[in-house]
Amino acid sequence: MKIKGFLKDVGGASRVTKMRKALIENASPVPRPKDPIRELADALHPGPQQFIVTEVRDASPTSRTFRFEPYGEDGALSHIPAFQSGQYVNFYLTIGSSRVTRAYSISSAPSSVKGEKPFFEITIRRNVSYFVPDYFFGEVKEGSVLTAALPFSQFYYEPLRDAKNVVALAGGSGITPFVSMAKEIAAGGLDCDLTIIYGSVKHTDIVCGDELAEVEKACPRVRVVHVMSDDPEWEGEKGFVTTELIRKYSCGIPKNGAEAAEKPVDTTYMFCGPLAMYRVVCRSMEEMGVGPRRFRHDVMQQPSNVKQIPGFPEEQIGKTYELTVVRGIRKDVIPAAADEPVAVALERAAIPVDTHCRGGECGFCRSQLLAGDIFVSPLGDGRRAMDKEMGWFHACSAYPMSDLTIKIPIL
Repeated sequence: MKIKGFLKDVGGASRVTKMRKALIENASPVPRPKDPIRELADALHPGPQQFIVTEVRDASPTSRTFRFEPYGEDGALSHIPAFQSGQYVNFYLTIGSSRVTRAYSISSAPSSVKGEKPFFEITIRRNVSYFVPDYFFGEVKEGSVLTAALPFSQFYYEPLRDAKNVVALAGGSGITPFVSMAKEIAAGGLDCDLTIIYGSVKHTDIVCGDELAEVEKACPRVRVVHVMSDDPEWEGEKGFVTTELIRKYSCGIPKNGAEAAEKPVDTTYMFCGPLAMYRVVCRSMEEMGVGPRRFRHDVMQQPSNVKQIPGFPEEQIGKTYELTVVRGIRKDVIPAAADEPVAVALERAAIPVDTHCRGGECGFCRSQLLAGDIFVSPLGDGRRAMDKEMGWFHACSAYPMSDLTIKIPIL
């Protein structure tokens, strides 16, 4: 550093100010045509885009896989943002008079966005009639154009944090992020060993079963252990995913014909599945002494049966309240059932609300409580401490306990 003297150094700030003014006065009135930082940010984190369905295929008797490619009204293709295995895509849908958003884990490998025809896939299960899955199964076909945004979620493998040996615990449609992960390992995009312990009811209805078998056959770093809960014909593991079963397959994948290790090795456990299975897996992690650093789980969406939510006041079930919704200078009054999240009431009334995770964690549906009482589900209360003090809540995980007045963002 060059010292010019006391007065010159002290007066440096004023000289810099004069230089800035001179540069501004002499600058072109035309904005710079290119901003590489902005372009990179837009490419990695774009807003909602349009995608066209290019393929629909069965993934099991009760599930379908939908492939999406970029779509532009002028026929021009755009890119698909880079994502990681375990992240999800959020769809913006209009179904009848309802405007809804729904998140689905991406089941294709991240490498699928590279190449001449980039794509991503989701796999949806419909073993019972349900609002959005019914729409996808009944209305979404090849050639359908949907609006969606991606990627979201922190549920993915991170080599700086996670162990080389990964045991994925899945149930039902919770297999989809691990299908993506298995494919990416096979493609050489992930450097880890993956054992998937996958609970299903019967071997005749395994979601993405054929794809998993192909990956396992082609890639020695992937192993799939199926566990059937109600299938007398199944010759493999039976019953439910237990602590003993998890320990059994936590010893790493044997290499080159070597025998399996007898003791579990350093392992990262990842879970995606229904709430009942999550509770069992959490107990198993405690019994095995697995700390938070080595146990990762996907967002737990709020259950349709509020009796499964700890602490929910059952005397509220069946009650309906008035919900006053403030958006700028506009007010709407709509009915809201006590046993459904506030976000569901807004969607039924076709009032736009931007939900993503639907588990109370991401904060996209952050709203302000102006009057009334709510119950906030403890299953995924991702609010900051100050939000709790100042009356903010996440509409996807809050339930009306009285007439409410809330303020939501204008979309």
